[in-house]
Amino acid sequence: MPDRTFLDWPFFEEAHRGLAKRLEAWCGSLPTDHGHHDVDAECRQWVKALAAGGWLNFAAPEPGGSIDARSLCLMRETLARHSGLADFTFAMQGLGSGPIALFGSAEQQSSYLPAVQAGSKIAAFALSEAVAGSDVSAITTSAERKGNEYVLNGAKTWISNAGIADYYIVFARTGEGPGAKGLSAFIVDATNPGLTVTERIEVIAPHPLGTLEFVNCKIPETALIGQPGQGFKIAMATLDLFRPSVGAAALGFARRALDETLQRTTTRKLFGEPMAAMQITQAKLADMALNIDASALLIYRAAWAKDKGAERITREASMAKLYATESAQEVIDMAVQLHGGLGVKSGVPVEQLYREIRALRIYEGASEVQQQIIARQVLAAFQESNP
Repeated sequence: MPDRTFLDWPFFEEAHRGLAKRLEAWCGSLPTDHGHHDVDAECRQWVKALAAGGWLNFAAPEPGGSIDARSLCLMRETLARHSGLADFTFAMQGLGSGPIALFGSAEQQSSYLPAVQAGSKIAAFALSEAVAGSDVSAITTSAERKGNEYVLNGAKTWISNAGIADYYIVFARTGEGPGAKGLSAFIVDATNPGLTVTERIEVIAPHPLGTLEFVNCKIPETALIGQPGQGFKIAMATLDLFRPSVGAAALGFARRALDETLQRTTTRKLFGEPMAAMQITQAKLADMALNIDASALLIYRAAWAKDKGAERITREASMAKLYATESAQEVIDMAVQLHGGLGVKSGVPVEQLYREIRALRIYEGASEVQQQIIARQVLAAFQESNP
């Protein structure tokens, strides 16, 4: 059992502590990852299980409601510690419904959010393109207005849940202005003619991932989220909310790695004594614990600020995402090293964690992009206070 004393920090309320306790008990009764032989089927099973447990209510709010960022992070941290695929499934239900929850019309919210909560619709967030990942302003997929319809043409890639999603939040160029100013967001049902999944992408930690193609894909004007030209704003507001939760998932992986390492080093003897008695091992364990607590402080500071009414938490969210994912990579690498040869054996928990953590340093804004965002925020604050 990982350290739970962080729940006593002033960032949390009794409802959060109760949530963490209930979810921990629920996760303890479920099977852990078992090889991902059929990743699509496993994701669908996790959607059903999370919906049955009522947990998807924390990813997608009731129509007109809001998402509690601290609950979102606690959910992802706990799920990731037990199962990377469970965390992925939960996160995508949130990310793929976030734009609707934040900016959608009453009709859009009532049509999609209850279905996401119930697990009857699987959600997806289609932002990235072959030449437009970190640079959202470079999006080329177009949405041309024709009467009371929009016609989509282009392609999206690295799209999570591609092939199993029931709908996609698609960001496309509508031309209200140059670069990021000319983007809009749409809800596109997977059954819509003109939308096809042209490729499934295999990655080191299996997830449903693929490429979408739009060829004269007609969607009604009611599929537009918010106003034309608001796409960049919608994408950034959604990522502001969910970026700390990426850090929380990394934190869950890191906590699991530390737990596995404590079990390993206190039971394995080396040169006549437990590994944990060796100073070099203790130094590694100290570094792991330090990284974990520092990550948690940044993550829950960002989530607390959001819940307390901050309009934007761009700086805090980027710091949480950057530090937590980078430090979790270090923690898990140390765990693998302290496991010795067993650490690289396929199927061993720390080996699975080693594959799971790597993508988190890239998706929803690579670490280098987070550094740029943080620097810009710091410079802007300095220039504002020193005109």
